[in-house]
Amino acid sequence: MKKSKNHANTPSSSLRMEKISFWEGVALIVGANIGAGILSLAYGAKNAGWPVLVLWVAVAGIFTTISMLYVAETTLRTEKPLQLSGLAEKYVGQLGSWLMFASVFINSLGALIAYTNGSGEILSSFLGIPPALGSLMFFIPSVVVIWFGLKVTGVAEKFISFGMVLLILILVLATIFGPGLKNENLLFMNWQFAIPVFSLAIFSFIAQYTVPELARGYRNNQVHNLPKAIITGMLFTGILLAVVPMAALGLTGPEKVTEVVTVAWGNALGQWAFFTANSFALLAMLTSFWAIGESLLTNIVDRFKFPSEWDIKYRILSLAIVAIPPFALAYSGLVGFVDALYFAGAFAGAIMSIVPVMMLNRSRKVAEREPEWTVGKLGHPVIQALLIILFVGAGIYAILDFFQLLPGSW
Repeated sequence: MKKSKNHANTPSSSLRMEKISFWEGVALIVGANIGAGILSLAYGAKNAGWPVLVLWVAVAGIFTTISMLYVAETTLRTEKPLQLSGLAEKYVGQLGSWLMFASVFINSLGALIAYTNGSGEILSSFLGIPPALGSLMFFIPSVVVIWFGLKVTGVAEKFISFGMVLLILILVLATIFGPGLKNENLLFMNWQFAIPVFSLAIFSFIAQYTVPELARGYRNNQVHNLPKAIITGMLFTGILLAVVPMAALGLTGPEKVTEVVTVAWGNALGQWAFFTANSFALLAMLTSFWAIGESLLTNIVDRFKFPSEWDIKYRILSLAIVAIPPFALAYSGLVGFVDALYFAGAFAGAIMSIVPVMMLNRSRKVAEREPEWTVGKLGHPVIQALLIILFVGAGIYAILDFFQLLPGSW
């Protein structure tokens, strides 16, 4: 495929080009996805059942991956490196840009609130300290890594994600070959409570905001890694999102599962597993905090037209916006762990389904540069329509659920 004539001379941007490896990109996606979502899915699906959860994980995973590939092609059709809000401004206009920024911000805020609550509770149980102090201890390494930028975040994600997956394998195998899984806990289904689970599944997969970060890291001579990293990262995510609730629900049953799944899961296996499971939870929150925080920071820089992400005063301001609101809201008592994820996922899912479709279609008409890769038949109008109907439908359900016009899931 023909390359852009201007490919060698990328226009200046407030976002710096930082090279990342294929597996660092995969780790960024897995790290962003495997966080609060995986810790909440078992509780969110306790009334609907594990088979319903697996179905929605598959559906949400496939369509979110398609949406991410739309964003990937859009970035490759654009000369200047931009974040999601910048891409939306370019191809959809100011309203689309602000909606996209609101989606990124609200989704990120919901996740970071959950990590603040969850990390504080876990470190409190480990060390016997107040939860707020535990959250503060969690925030320090989280913010420090984000400060150093995309490359450092990618390397940290790769190593910590490996440890996180290892802990999951230990716990799942210990569950299967130890107490075992009970069929009655895994095979029951109740479709009356199914749709809210889809919103949680959407949240667990919502990593579109990492795609421009990956595109920035793969921009020079590594573009072939971009779609491969997206698909690989999302496949790993889907497997983990199905396996962890399987082990937890199969062992404890829906009546004993907790909002943060590792609490009941670890207690059911014994003292060693309690520490192992909650260490996994901390790592999951940490990797997701890094990926989400790094992406939110650069979206803030892009949306508010800061001169450079590495201008110290603007970087401090951006990082303060990333870190302070979730900490304040987490200890305000206004937002619950699973509810924060549910509504964040429903709102962000609706916006993240519509705007990437509009960006892709408009970028093809503008044809600013010839992309090295395209989505091909996945960009068919029927697939685009299905994506929008599914994700907007989940958002509408969440609104009706909020006003108690439809049954909730938990």
